Amino acid sequence: MGQPRRRGYPYGHHHRCPRRIALPAAALALLFFAVSLLSVSLLSTPPLADPRTGLGTSSSRRFLRRYPANGSGGELDVSESGEAFIVQTHGMIERDDLWHSKHASNFYGCSNCSSKFLDSSVTTQPERYLIVVTSGGLNQQRTGIIDAVVAAHILNATLVVPKLDQTSFWKDSSNFSEIFDMDWFISFLAKDVKIIKEPPEKGGKAMKPYKMRVPRKCTPRCYLNRVLPALLKKHVIRMTKYDYRLSNKLDTELQKLRCRVNYHALKFTDSIQELGEKLIHRMRERSRYFIALHLRFEPDMLAFSGCYYGGGEKERRELAAIRRRWRTLHVRDPEKGRRQGRCPLTPEEVGLMLRALGYRSDVHIYVASGEIYGGEDTLAPLKALFPNFHTKETLTSQEELAPFLKFSSRMAAIDFIVCDESDAFVANNIGNMAKILAGRRRYFGHKRTIRPNAKQLYPLFMKRENMSWDAFSAQMRTMQKGYMGEPMEITPGRGEFHANPAACICEKTGGNTVVKSISRSNQELVNDTGTKKAVGRPPYPVYTDEEADGSDTEDDPENTARGEMIDVEPDDDSVVRQEDPELEEILSD
Repeated sequence: MGQPRRRGYPYGHHHRCPRRIALPAAALALLFFAVSLLSVSLLSTPPLADPRTGLGTSSSRRFLRRYPANGSGGELDVSESGEAFIVQTHGMIERDDLWHSKHASNFYGCSNCSSKFLDSSVTTQPERYLIVVTSGGLNQQRTGIIDAVVAAHILNATLVVPKLDQTSFWKDSSNFSEIFDMDWFISFLAKDVKIIKEPPEKGGKAMKPYKMRVPRKCTPRCYLNRVLPALLKKHVIRMTKYDYRLSNKLDTELQKLRCRVNYHALKFTDSIQELGEKLIHRMRERSRYFIALHLRFEPDMLAFSGCYYGGGEKERRELAAIRRRWRTLHVRDPEKGRRQGRCPLTPEEVGLMLRALGYRSDVHIYVASGEIYGGEDTLAPLKALFPNFHTKETLTSQEELAPFLKFSSRMAAIDFIVCDESDAFVANNIGNMAKILAGRRRYFGHKRTIRPNAKQLYPLFMKRENMSWDAFSAQMRTMQKGYMGEPMEITPGRGEFHANPAACICEKTGGNTVVKSISRSNQELVNDTGTKKAVGRPPYPVYTDEEADGSDTEDDPENTARGEMIDVEPDDDSVVRQEDPELEEILSD
């Protein structure tokens, strides 16, 4: 403490200051001393993690002690590094920003059909039956179920309860009624589409279906040109590998039908729902608020991504062995993928992001995940950041979880329920579960949903070793603005519809009966008399999602002219194709 003063005022060379300036001079000296110490502290701060890989190192683990410590009651709290900050109670800074969307009360889900949407009793034609076989894991199959209902409506056909994929990577033998409430599904949609439980029979025998497949993102015109002629001739059509086989962009009535299926008709079975609600209750017993994290960091996921996570030759060898299962998977540049935001965030990076946004270490976090690559060593930095770490396995007894353990989709459904009801939801990837939950949480009140802005976060993570925690946190909050689940932060019509169901979200405009649709295709004001007015600009900034949706598939007039309307392929729900059966399914949830 005395060393700097001796250098500034060496012995034998004293200066006598006039009495009137003695106190200001002392104050300036103390200020200079404090700034000097702070500079030395910042320059000597060790890195949070290996900047090349994003994984924790011994230095990053040491830095965990330098994260801002918790305060209480909004009092000033000083961490070990000497950095001071104001905190509030309930485990967050600026509570309304972290746990609630600012403008959520101005919006609500609105998926009721208009008077133009005809009842199924009028539209359903005889001898038109549609059977679909979904593909992938739980949430990829969910998209197939939703689109199957819409496709049946487009074709004026009766829909057979969809068959779930039982031979994919996920290898779950569950049928529809073992995951979803089938009777509710049929009855809720009765006026939209006629649905039956079993394939139609003729002469006491099931009618043999004609097997076919439509292109990805097939438009209504595509269905009418490709499928309807076969349906009129064969009467029963079986469409295989049914996922994302319907256009992302539809008219408002069809989009609202999608929402009725997704947010109202698809309910989990009582046994799944009851266990999910038990877990929510147990999380609430521990804390008023909690975060749910969907963490995709399984070996197969990382192998498919082509990214590198700092595990050296051992990691390269292990993931390369997994990658060889996919013959058509080309070699990717790990660094380029990370720059483009295509690599899942590591558990540590997710933890750093949440802490930098203001969530304190005493916040309880529920983690939905499969087998984590690297196991406990990989999870250690996240657990150090958030010690109150929970999973369905830690919150339940063996007896409670036993009926679900052998069924990956039922286990995923339990996680889905808890994540849906969390106060804040975050995922480290952009898979189907993350997208569907993002859209669902928008529809039901714009609950706080954090989408990592991975492309922008990459350079921030790379340079954080040279930054103070305050600087890192400030930049994190800036980069995540527009990725926190606020209304209208994604331009209507952009991105995947299930993540941004703009056609099904309305804005209150001064009265409960006057709403403003934020759908791209229906931007009008509608009151209870049917009067429509043009919509002005939104009341606050609209952020554009960087992930623009690709162009939808249109029917090729030349193929139609040549009579090539049917895309016939083998039924791939019985035989797994040898090419790359898991290529898409591994990313499905």
